[in-house]
Amino acid sequence: MTDTPELELLSDDASDRMGRMGLRVFDSIRQAIVQLKLRPGNLLSEADVARQLGVSRQPVREAFIKLAEVGLVEVKPQRGTFVKLISIRQVQNVRFIREAIEVAVVRKAALEASPKRLDEFRALIEAQRDAERRADHMEFLRLDEAFHQTLAHAVDTDYAWRVLENLKAQMDRVRHLSMPDATPIDVLIGQHAAIIDAVSRHAPDEAEAAMRTHLSEILLSLPRLAQAHPELFAD
Repeated sequence: MTDTPELELLSDDASDRMGRMGLRVFDSIRQAIVQLKLRPGNLLSEADVARQLGVSRQPVREAFIKLAEVGLVEVKPQRGTFVKLISIRQVQNVRFIREAIEVAVVRKAALEASPKRLDEFRALIEAQRDAERRADHMEFLRLDEAFHQTLAHAVDTDYAWRVLENLKAQMDRVRHLSMPDATPIDVLIGQHAAIIDAVSRHAPDEAEAAMRTHLSEILLSLPRLAQAHPELFAD
């Protein structure tokens, strides 16, 4: 018996790939894993996933291979394909890489960001506050992602963001698990506001410090989450 919940095939727009069916299937399963609809330790059935997404088994097989390459599933001989447990060590390593990249990005933003871009950031922060008022945690996480992605776009470091996207799935699972209790949304919004305040004042050192504080938040919540949900974590 498998643990596959109801899955939905993302549209080309939702996957933002405009590519082959295999990539749409990959994006659909990846999103379900990141959002914890597919929980760590769940057994995945190629046939069940194909049926639910309305595709043949071939793109599902290709997606499983790619998901294994990025560390989200593992194939156990004679047992099947499973969603990998969240690796504490990998989360810590990816956070280290993300900090190195995003600190460089935010310093560049403090020197180069235009008034138009600053208005975009302020609008995103206001939208985050609205999501908090409505207790819409999924919308907040989407806007949180948009904040960091827009920061990279603002200073023409899109490739750096694409590199991060392929690395940070483990962090994203922790982010979803931490909502709303482990990491209060108002704290995260305040950190975003501090970052943009420093960027708007063209203060790269302060922007860097604010970004480091923000990206260290996961290190505070990770031990608590691992203790509360030991069945979801490894090492």
